[in-house]
Amino acid sequence: MLKNLIMKALLALEDGRTFACRSFTGHGETGGEVVFNTSMSGYQEVLTDPSYRGQLVTMTYPLMGNYGINPEDMESDKIQVSAFLIREYQNYPNNFRSTATLADFLNSQHIMGIEALDTRAVTRHIRETGAMRALISTRDLDPDTLARRAGQIPSMTGQNLAKNVTTEAAYFWQDGKASFIDTDVRPLDRSIWRSSGGKHRVVVYDFGIKYNILRSLEALHCELMVVPAATDAGTLKALNPDGILLSNGPGDPEPVTDAIETIKKLLGHYPVFGICLGFQLLGLALGGKTFKLKFGHRGINQPVKNLSTGKVEITSQNHGFAVDPNSLDEKDITLTHINLNDNTLEGFRHRRLPVIAVQYHPEASPGPHDSRYLFNEFIRMLDR
Repeated sequence: MLKNLIMKALLALEDGRTFACRSFTGHGETGGEVVFNTSMSGYQEVLTDPSYRGQLVTMTYPLMGNYGINPEDMESDKIQVSAFLIREYQNYPNNFRSTATLADFLNSQHIMGIEALDTRAVTRHIRETGAMRALISTRDLDPDTLARRAGQIPSMTGQNLAKNVTTEAAYFWQDGKASFIDTDVRPLDRSIWRSSGGKHRVVVYDFGIKYNILRSLEALHCELMVVPAATDAGTLKALNPDGILLSNGPGDPEPVTDAIETIKKLLGHYPVFGICLGFQLLGLALGGKTFKLKFGHRGINQPVKNLSTGKVEITSQNHGFAVDPNSLDEKDITLTHINLNDNTLEGFRHRRLPVIAVQYHPEASPGPHDSRYLFNEFIRMLDR
């Protein structure tokens, strides 16, 4: 069956560079921004992370599919990447938790899986020239035509992708599941909370939330309500939570203007914790600026220095934009973390307001649990 699905394919970048490869999921064609991820494992988490919306993800580790797919490791309700690019696909997983192969998983959602690709060459090219638009096709194998068409794909810069991945309706997260709220029956105000006490009530703005962020907060006895990215400040104040979490998400933060204006109105009223895109949106709300990284940070082995303790954390990251530290007012903002690979900003806190933010993912545990303390720090903010 697998042999019948293997098709010749071509990856074409907008600068004219092309790479021969083959599809292990049958015929198809798709485009987006081609990026690379340095993780040795965790491909299911990568596939289902909403922060990868609109991207063709190239894995630098050569072998993928060896432990299959299982329901427990989902980070959202579906695959989010535009395509998955690897060197070698293993169609016979060996893992007691596995319930499906990687190819079956991709095919079930009509996502292209590409193998026999020189992922080292792709990665080196992106590192030298930067992440760029690309097309993969089993139908159009003409290099010039495919590269020209790749250049016509909308750029990641300027796109508000958060609106494409956010939840359509508010929901409670309880026992690892979403329970949607019928707002025609129950208005979003403080009477809607379920717990009578003993739990911190946290509203999570969903810009592309990963389930493990919710799992981590639920484990710390938080009652969680997840709301759409466009939820206004008036609705939030009517809910009157103990704190707010601004989630991760895909794309350029600057076009997410409604959320930035909402955050400005909420600062000073509630403790706020921003993660990834939430970090960038907080930076913009506080008067800072963001910029696009050349090839981004994507992997589970990014070294980050905690400037308060001097310790180095090994972190999981997935972002293509960053906050310019020089754009933040040092009278109000303390820089707390930096990336040791390129000295970009990875964390800050407000000097007067209960606000903390990090660019990386404290909920992801690729081995060490170096960054889990940030959730406890958020809880302490709620206790004050």
